[in-house]
Amino acid sequence: MQEFASIIAALGPVFALVIIGHILGRIPFPDRSFWPQAERLTYFVLFPSLLVLKIGNAALPATDVIVPILALIILLVVSAFAVVGLAKWLKVSPATLSSIFQGGIRFNTYVGLASATALYGDVGMVWGAVFLAVMIPLVNVACITGFAIWLPNQSGSFGRTLWQGMVKNPLILACLAGGILNLSGLGIPSPATPILSLISAMALPLGLLAVGVSLDLKLITQGNAALWLSTLFKLLVYPLIFVVIAWALKLPSEATAVLLVFALLPTAPSAYILARQLNGDAPLMATIITLQTLLAMATMPVMLALLTNH
Repeated sequence: MQEFASIIAALGPVFALVIIGHILGRIPFPDRSFWPQAERLTYFVLFPSLLVLKIGNAALPATDVIVPILALIILLVVSAFAVVGLAKWLKVSPATLSSIFQGGIRFNTYVGLASATALYGDVGMVWGAVFLAVMIPLVNVACITGFAIWLPNQSGSFGRTLWQGMVKNPLILACLAGGILNLSGLGIPSPATPILSLISAMALPLGLLAVGVSLDLKLITQGNAALWLSTLFKLLVYPLIFVVIAWALKLPSEATAVLLVFALLPTAPSAYILARQLNGDAPLMATIITLQTLLAMATMPVMLALLTNH
């Protein structure tokens, strides 16, 4: 009970900001035209600054990172095939399949880093950076490949889409830049550190508020089997797959604890943008994002309490 209370205390402020963001979006205050620009600022400037700063100056984990990285790759491969198999069992359309797939493997980076840092401090940030550096590129490749397979006549050139999804992704570029600065021994230049610190301090609060603003509770009434399949898979099955992999590979407890937080995350709001750009089922994607984010407020602390140290 004490462990559960500590988890609630750590995650409570994270989801409180999401709720506050939703309230601000409903008032609306600031004006609704503010939030799309705030999201762009967070995505292209604030959050990349945070990643560069934290990865560039991070003390690498004392344990070998190769096995945890292998675990994440296995997690993505197993989960991708599992959720596609379940979606095909429902006999859904290709567009619906693409949204179920994104809902099953994408993750909300803002909620993830905020939660990992709240629970585990600098250790959470370091292992969170490892997760993001590995999973952001791989998940983008998986999702874009899925669109190219399921919607070949609508997704355009696979190479061009992959280029736009990878090379132009500011989060991938930030992870790459931070990794180069860290591994080269250069680190973040001293004059840049306080500037990046001030900029990045805004990233998670503004990102979480923007997540709340984007939620549309009316969408949940449009739920169907595809919605619940994607949601239950991401919030319950996906983390259980990770726990089994972590146990099988004997991951260090520190890495397991932090990476479990990321395995429990709801899907990413950016999934809607990709669904809209590549002619997927964008309305279903928006509903999946809303429902998963709301349910994650309950499932994350409960699943963490049940699965941590078990």
